Amino acid sequence: FFTYRGYRINKRNNALLSKQNDEINLQNMIIEEKNKNITDSIAYAKRIQSAILPPETLLNEYLKNGFIYYEPKDIVAGDFYWLEKSSDQVLFAAADCTGHGVPGAMISVVCHNALNRAVREFGLTNPAEVLNKVRDLVIETFEKSEEEVSDGMDISLCTLDRKNKELKYSGANNSLYIVRKGELI
Repeated sequence: FFTYRGYRINKRNNALLSKQNDEINLQNMIIEEKNKNITDSIAYAKRIQSAILPPETLLNEYLKNGFIYYEPKDIVAGDFYWLEKSSDQVLFAAADCTGHGVPGAMISVVCHNALNRAVREFGLTNPAEVLNKVRDLVIETFEKSEEEVSDGMDISLCTLDRKNKELKYSGANNSLYIVRKGELI
């Protein structure tokens, strides 16, 4: 009797464990599928983000001894670099937008677009004027939201006048340090 009873309890427990294992396996498959979809989506976002960054060939064309070191923390990033030519001037920037990953990347696209508009649409080349216009454009973009968005970027923006060999700088939360003849300015 005890052996039979133990056998029935074990059989019932094994059936319950089997059912629970099947449920766990199903949940794991669902999680794996969702994880794959999210990762694929972020990888596609990286392709989009990479498409708005200037290629190194453009940098080499306008800034002969320039280089780019770009290493996102995640697949996509809130950091970006930017380059635009306007007549004899080359504008270039390194920016760090609020947030990392997908939120930071979304902010970087908004800020990148604002830089393009400030130069292309409004014809600005003075770095301080460009940054002031970018600030206005970013605020304008986010104030359309019913939710408060208080994101932005730290940026270093330069304008190189290649004809007159003059460099102008403006930064938002980034100072400029110059070392000339061993002296820090």
